[in-house]
Amino acid sequence: MQPWIEANWPAPPGVVAITTTRSGAGVSQAPFATFNMGSRSGDAAAAVMANRRQLQEMLGLPGAPHWLHQVHGVQVTRIDTAASDEPQADAAVTAVPGQVLAILTADCLPVVLAARDGSEIAAAHAGWRGLAAGVLEGTLATMQTAPQHLRAWLGPAASARHYEIGAEVREAFIGHDAAAAACFAATRPGHWKVDLYALARQRLIASGMSADAIYGGEHCTIEEHRTFYSYRRDGHTGRMATLVWMH
Repeated sequence: MQPWIEANWPAPPGVVAITTTRSGAGVSQAPFATFNMGSRSGDAAAAVMANRRQLQEMLGLPGAPHWLHQVHGVQVTRIDTAASDEPQADAAVTAVPGQVLAILTADCLPVVLAARDGSEIAAAHAGWRGLAAGVLEGTLATMQTAPQHLRAWLGPAASARHYEIGAEVREAFIGHDAAAAACFAATRPGHWKVDLYALARQRLIASGMSADAIYGGEHCTIEEHRTFYSYRRDGHTGRMATLVWMH
């Protein structure tokens, strides 16, 4: 297995985006085997650091990724220089070439944004809580590039085929926009399958992005057990990293 997949989009000039897979490299032991990137997942710290170093070397990254302390919130940080700490945020933006943005997921939706001319990038962690609260809108507002001049890639996440939620999740979205009801399919009483990809597209389009500038959404982390970690499927598990940078 390849240690990562490349973003399925027409990448802007000089922009690279990938999401790691769960194996093909790395030293983590079960249940994190083998390429876990999550330092707060319960894995041995030395194993995670070794995996991250290996990823940086294999990709030939221009610098160490900027990892975030993600809390399923809406905080967005701008990355302009190298930093050793992990700011508490769920999205990051930069217009500086060589700065590598990183998002960790294991069912939540990683969203990569880039100016069509390759001058600015962003990465957002959009689980249902952050998505409902407005993390994508906040990321777009932090970017200097207008939404109509952006492209987006929706990375691997839990798909509508397997992601079941309760009434509180559905109400969080429908209360914001009644059109979100189309992204839910009833299963059993009080439960629905939810399409995170469709919800993200709705939010991005409502914020000014063109529908034909939004790519990805073909994966399912729950279903593709050989390729991706899934918290909902496995509980105690590792994390994939979605990285984006500008040469």
